[in-house]
Amino acid sequence: MNSLLQDLRYGGRMLRRRPGFTVVAIVTLALGIGANTTIFSFVNGILLRSLPYPQPERLVLLDETAPKLGMASMGVSFPNFLDWRERNRVFEDIATYTSSSVSLSGSGEPEQLRGAAISQGLLEILRIAPILGRTFTAEEDRPNQEMVVLLSYGLWQRRFGGDANRVGQTITLNAHPFTVIGVMPPDFRFPEQAEYWVPLALDTKMYTRTDHGLEAVARLKDGVSLEQARAEMNDIAGRIEQENPITNEGLGVSVTGMHDALAGDYRQALLILLCVVGGVLAVACANIANLMLVRATTRQKEMAIRAALGASRWRIARQLLTESVLIGAAGGALGLLLAVWGLDLLLAAIPIKLPFWMKFGLDLRVLGFTSGVALLTGLGFGVLPALQASKPNLNETLKEGGRSVLGAGRQRSRNLLVVVEIALSLVLLVGAGLMMRSFVRLQQVNSGMNPANVLTLRINLPSSKYPEGAKRDSYYRQLMERVRALPGVQAAGAIRTLPLSGNLWGRSLTVEGFPVLPVGQAQAVQHNVITPGYFRALGIPLLEGRDFTDADTSDTPKVTIIDERLARQYWPGESPLGHRVRFGPPEDNEPWHTIVGVVGAVRHERLDAETRQSVYLPHSEVSVTTMTLTVRATANPQNLTSAVTGEVRALDPDLPVTKVMTMQEVIAQSVWQARLYTILFGVFAIVALLLASVGIYGVMAYTVTIRTHEIGLRVALGAQSSNVLRLIVGQGMKLALAGVIVGLAGAFALTRLMASLLYGTSPSDPLTFLVIALLLTGVTLVACYIPARRATRVDPMVALRYE
Repeated sequence: MNSLLQDLRYGGRMLRRRPGFTVVAIVTLALGIGANTTIFSFVNGILLRSLPYPQPERLVLLDETAPKLGMASMGVSFPNFLDWRERNRVFEDIATYTSSSVSLSGSGEPEQLRGAAISQGLLEILRIAPILGRTFTAEEDRPNQEMVVLLSYGLWQRRFGGDANRVGQTITLNAHPFTVIGVMPPDFRFPEQAEYWVPLALDTKMYTRTDHGLEAVARLKDGVSLEQARAEMNDIAGRIEQENPITNEGLGVSVTGMHDALAGDYRQALLILLCVVGGVLAVACANIANLMLVRATTRQKEMAIRAALGASRWRIARQLLTESVLIGAAGGALGLLLAVWGLDLLLAAIPIKLPFWMKFGLDLRVLGFTSGVALLTGLGFGVLPALQASKPNLNETLKEGGRSVLGAGRQRSRNLLVVVEIALSLVLLVGAGLMMRSFVRLQQVNSGMNPANVLTLRINLPSSKYPEGAKRDSYYRQLMERVRALPGVQAAGAIRTLPLSGNLWGRSLTVEGFPVLPVGQAQAVQHNVITPGYFRALGIPLLEGRDFTDADTSDTPKVTIIDERLARQYWPGESPLGHRVRFGPPEDNEPWHTIVGVVGAVRHERLDAETRQSVYLPHSEVSVTTMTLTVRATANPQNLTSAVTGEVRALDPDLPVTKVMTMQEVIAQSVWQARLYTILFGVFAIVALLLASVGIYGVMAYTVTIRTHEIGLRVALGAQSSNVLRLIVGQGMKLALAGVIVGLAGAFALTRLMASLLYGTSPSDPLTFLVIALLLTGVTLVACYIPARRATRVDPMVALRYE
C-alpha cells in the first residue's frame, strides 16, 4: 500500500510538471467519456431500467394481428378480450384500456386533458394503488352507472391545490359531473401521459368482434414463461376463429413483454449510438496513447537511471500505469460533469414529452459505467507506452547524455495508432454522412400536402353538450364561416385525424363488383372525416371530381372521396367516379358510398413509409366530437392563433383549444428521432475527426522534431524545400492512406447495422463513401502539411548542431 501511495504521489507530481500534456490528455479523455456517459444514460433509462411497477418482468401487452394483411397490430375487440380473460390459464388477470381526452371545465380556464378509459382490474394488474381514495369496482365498470374518475397526482395538485377533500366531490368533464374517487401516486401516467382514468364500461351489445382498437395488458402467473403464454393465446385465438369464422378468420394474437414493447422502437438506434461514442472514445484513447509515447521518449533517461539503480521492468511499468490511471480518473470526473450538461442538452433537443417510464439521471449504474470506463481507458492507453518505456536501452540512452531517441518499435506503435484513429474516424464520418443524406431525402419526401403557412389546432366538443351529429355539424359550420372571414385567412377546414400526428383510424373496405372478403382478409383503408375546405387548406390537390360541400349531409346520398392510390388499384386506366364502396365488416351492411372525387395521396402515418390507401367522408355525414382545424394563412400562420382561438371561444367559451402548432412544426415533430440521431452522429464524427487530425499532426510534428538533424543534413547536401515537403507529407499520407483503406472496409461492414435508420439511402452508398474518404484525406493532408512546411524552414547550421 505504501508503494502504491508513493506511485500516486510521484505520478501526481510528474503530471503537474507537464501541465500542457496533462490538460490536453484529460480534456481529450473527458470528451470521450462524457459522450459515452450521456448516451449510456439514455440506454440505461430506456433499455436497462425496469418499469416502475412491482415485478415488471411479468407484465405483457396483448394485441390482435392479421398476418395475411401484413398487420402486426390492429387493436383488440372487446368480445375477443372477454374470451381471452375467461379462457386463459396463464395470466393472473387481463385488462383492457383505450386512450381518451376530455374537457375539464368549471374550475378555472377550460382545459383539454389526456387520459384513459380502463377496465376494472388494470391497476391491480400493475399493482399500483391510489394514495387517496380507492380504485374502480366491477359494478362501476358496467354501462349506465354513476360516472367516477381517478385523478393523477399532477392534475390534483395543479388544478385542485392538492385538496384531500376533493375525493368524494364532483368535477365537470365533457359537461358531465364525475365523482372523484381517488388520486394516483406521483409520476404514475399509464398509459403514456394520462392525467385521469375513468371506467371503460363497454356494452358487448354495442361493440362487436369487428370493432378493434382497444389495448390489453396482463400479468403472467408465477412460473409461466412468455413462450407458454404465447402458445396458449394462439390456441385460444384459433378456437375463437373456429367459433366465429366470419369475424375472426385470419386473426391472431401477439404477446409481448411490456418493457420490450415500449422500448423496442428505440433499442437498435441506442445501441448503434453507443457503438458510435465507443468509437469516439477509442480515437481519444489512441490520441492519448500517442501523447504518452512522446512523453515516454522525453523520459528515457529517467527510466534508464531507474533501471540502472535496480528498478524492475514491472516497477517502472507500474509507475507509468499509475500516471495513466490518474489521467483516466481525472478524465472520468470531468467527463461526468460534461455528461450532466450533455444530458440536459440532449433532453432539451427532444421536442416531445417523453413517456412516464423513461427516467434519465446519473444513478449507480451510470456512475459504475463511468468509473469502469475511466479505469479501463486509463489502463488501455497506458499499457503500450508503459511496456515500451519500461525496457530502456541503457547503453544508448546513457551514452547519449540525455538526447532523446526514438526506436523503430516505438515509431511503428505511433504510426499504428494514427492508422487506427483515421480508420475509426472514417467509419464514424461515413455513418454521419449516411444519416445526413438520409435525413435530407426524408425532408424532400412529397408528403402529398403543402404545409407552408398552415396553422393547426384541436377542438373537442363534449358529447353531453353536443350529443347529436346535427349540433356538432352546426358548430363546425359556423366556426369555419367565422374563421374564413378573418383577415389573412386563405382557406380553412377540419379533419378528425391530422396527418403525421401519430393517430390512425383504419376500417375494412368492400368495393362493389369485387369479391367480398372476411375481416381478416379484407383490405383496410385509412378512414378520414373532414369538413369542406380541408383539401384547399392543407394544399392537397383535387385530381378528379369535386370536394365535399355543405349540401353533403346525413339526409343526402352517401358520398366519399378516395386517394389516387386506391383509384389506381381498383380502376386502373379509368375514372372511379360514380363507383360505390362501403366500409366495415360485410355483415354490418353499412350503406354504400358513391365516389365523387379523387385527391392526391397523403402520408398520414410517417414521412418514411407509405400509409395505406385513404378514403374521406364528410363530417356532416359521420359526425365526430374531436376535430383538428387547419387554417391556411397569407403570411405567418402563428399570427392567426389568437384570432382563431377567439372565434372558437366566441361560439362556446367552455371549449379548450389544444395542440396549437403550424403544420411545419407537426412535420418536424414527426421526424424528431431522425433529426436527433443525425445531429448526434454528426457531432460525434466531427469530434473523432478533430481528434484524429490532432493525432496525425502530433505524429508529424514530432517526426520533424526528431529528424531535425537529418533534415538539416539533407538541406546542406542540396535538398530543395519541395524535396523536404514531399518527404514529410509523403510519410503522413502513407499513414492516411492505410487508415482510409482500413476504415472503408470497416465502414462497409458496419454501416449495414444502420439500414433500419436510413431512408432512401443505401448503407453502402458509393457517393457518401467517396466524399468522406476524400474529406478525411484532405484534412489529413492539411495536418501533415503544417509541420512539413515548418521542416522546409530548418536552418542547416542550427540543425547540424542539434543536440
